[in-house]
Amino acid sequence: MAWNVFKFCTALRALGSIMILFVIGIIGFTYYALVLVNYGPSLLLGGLDSFIALLVLALFHFLLVMVLWSYFSVVVTDPGGVPPGWRPELDIEKGDGNEAAIAEASPLSVGDSSSHIVRHCRKCNQYKPPRSHHCSVCGRCILKMDHHCVWVVNCVGARNYKSFLLFLFYTFLETTVVAVSLFPAFLVFFTDGDDEITVSLGSLAATFIAFILNIAFALSVLGFLIMHIMLVARNTTTIEAYEKYTTPNSPYDLGRKANFEQVFGRDKMYWLVPLYTEEDMKRLPTLGGLDFRSRLEESEPLQSL
Repeated sequence: MAWNVFKFCTALRALGSIMILFVIGIIGFTYYALVLVNYGPSLLLGGLDSFIALLVLALFHFLLVMVLWSYFSVVVTDPGGVPPGWRPELDIEKGDGNEAAIAEASPLSVGDSSSHIVRHCRKCNQYKPPRSHHCSVCGRCILKMDHHCVWVVNCVGARNYKSFLLFLFYTFLETTVVAVSLFPAFLVFFTDGDDEITVSLGSLAATFIAFILNIAFALSVLGFLIMHIMLVARNTTTIEAYEKYTTPNSPYDLGRKANFEQVFGRDKMYWLVPLYTEEDMKRLPTLGGLDFRSRLEESEPLQSL
């Protein structure tokens, strides 16, 4: 039997909101090292030093706003739950009024999520739409569930997946900018000549720790970002990739452009912000997480939410 990495999800309950405080703490420490210790004082020096400091601080604060905006969008946005009493549009006649029979015929193994068989969740005691999975941490079925993220204390699903991807994207840019900006000051930590050191040991230590933290986060987030870019390109999720379909491609793969729009919407002006236009929400029911068109259904109309 394959090792199920998701069976330990219930252990994530203990972390709770501590992770949010941890993230805020890292951001605050980075802010202290970059702004208050290094580039803030340079604004008063004048000349080229002030100009470089202004550019670094402007870029840093812009990315910081986008990181926080995307992060808290993932935290507070409902990833999408199955509406109470939801039933598939096309019910199997022999299954009407006999949910137990459907549940028995459609077991809860995650491999069933790619099929067109009506699925039933024994824990929620209701039908499961395609691509939905039951999260033991949230205690409900999540629409197009990707994974339960301990860093955001929330599930990542259909309605906050875009915000999660933007959080990864802006976090990578932010940590990279911080690491590059602090690198010259980081080298001072290894300077042999004490007469060349003009800052306190506490400031040097803060710069050293901030540089190490940000370079580590930049490299780790880059790996996750690349992985999720590949998942979006194939229109699949982390759970679906883990299931290892027998088919070479995701049954929901409609091409890179359509796959991208199912996550980010069609309005290019909103691609880099964790928002959707009302028009996109109306014309792309996939953004709501309940309707997904597969290759086999390209010619069929989508049901409305």
